[in-house]
Amino acid sequence: MDYILQPWPWYVAGPMMAIIMFTLVYFGKTFGMSSNLRTLCTIAGAGKKTKFFDFDWKAQRWNLTVVLGAVIGGFIAHFLLSVPTDIDLNPVTVESLSQYGFENIGKSLLPAELYSWDAVLSLKGLSILIIGGFLVGFGTRYAGGCTSGHAITGLSNLQLPSLIAVIGFFLGGLIMIHLVFPLIFG
Repeated sequence: MDYILQPWPWYVAGPMMAIIMFTLVYFGKTFGMSSNLRTLCTIAGAGKKTKFFDFDWKAQRWNLTVVLGAVIGGFIAHFLLSVPTDIDLNPVTVESLSQYGFENIGKSLLPAELYSWDAVLSLKGLSILIIGGFLVGFGTRYAGGCTSGHAITGLSNLQLPSLIAVIGFFLGGLIMIHLVFPLIFG
């Protein structure tokens, strides 16, 4: 039974992703979460307030299977396939996180200092969610897509704007973890 709870090896997961991407490209579709969320906002009536959301969402119905799959897949991964295990982190990372007040480092993929209800519903947690959500939404719209859309669909189609966007995502992540994160948790 333990073999079922192990991550899929690259030689299974990689070709499966390639088959999905080939199928999407063949049918003229693109993959990305921001387009799925745009479809959900349109269904909820956002098109009455903003022109960006005023489009025929029924033509994008297939996008909703991606959202449903992400929710179901996340549930299955967390509740059925997760195995409690220690994460072997670099000692420098452990020391750095300890200085920011993190406890039980490497014992969970989702540290309670960030993901517990107490942390999320605090003033600091709500501020991070609201400001971060705004920045992600703005960045997604400005970049013409999200990280998954650019990194998976755009790069597999050899699109230069997607390469530039992915480089920007990585630079933004480095700036966040090395400059902003210490300000928030320091």
